[in-house]
Amino acid sequence: MDGAPDAFGSPYRLLSGAVVPRPIAWVSTRGDDADNLAPYSFSTVASVDPPVLVFAPVGRGPSLKDTPRNAISRGEFVVNVVTRDLVEAMNETAATVPPGVDEFDHAGIEKAEAVRVDAPRVADANVAFECTLYDSMEVGSSTLVLGEVVHAHVADEVLTDGKLDTRKLDAVGRLAGNEYATTDDRFELVRPD
Repeated sequence: MDGAPDAFGSPYRLLSGAVVPRPIAWVSTRGDDADNLAPYSFSTVASVDPPVLVFAPVGRGPSLKDTPRNAISRGEFVVNVVTRDLVEAMNETAATVPPGVDEFDHAGIEKAEAVRVDAPRVADANVAFECTLYDSMEVGSSTLVLGEVVHAHVADEVLTDGKLDTRKLDAVGRLAGNEYATTDDRFELVRPD
């Protein structure tokens, strides 16, 4: 079958079902009344020089939820990497809660203060990236939020010889609907010269 993206049910279902697995940016921010924490599976690395991560929440302007609104207005946030041991807690932070509710407390997640930005991070995350706002822009019905990584937290247990070892990380990616994937089913493929 061929056709426009909406010919397959909806563009959202087509894109989120075919572009898989997607890394999950578990973004934490500080708000006026509470700390916010929410997962975003439309996310990736945007640049390595400078190091920039991007997440793309659905919504624009006044319809943005607390976490992306705080990231943009305050200019700083933390991207926590979701691993298998944290996936249930991450899912709790996907719940819609009223403004002013501390999402760390709501989900029973221990927070740690960041070093370079005024935002909390997930204390048990094996990898967390402290970011300052690089840019944001509206694209269609979403907002791209780009953050320059200014500090990284990497647990010793996921390092080998001082470098991140993806075999030890056990990161979780988003598929579609309620499905997720881990990174434990791997294979190597050597790139040609």
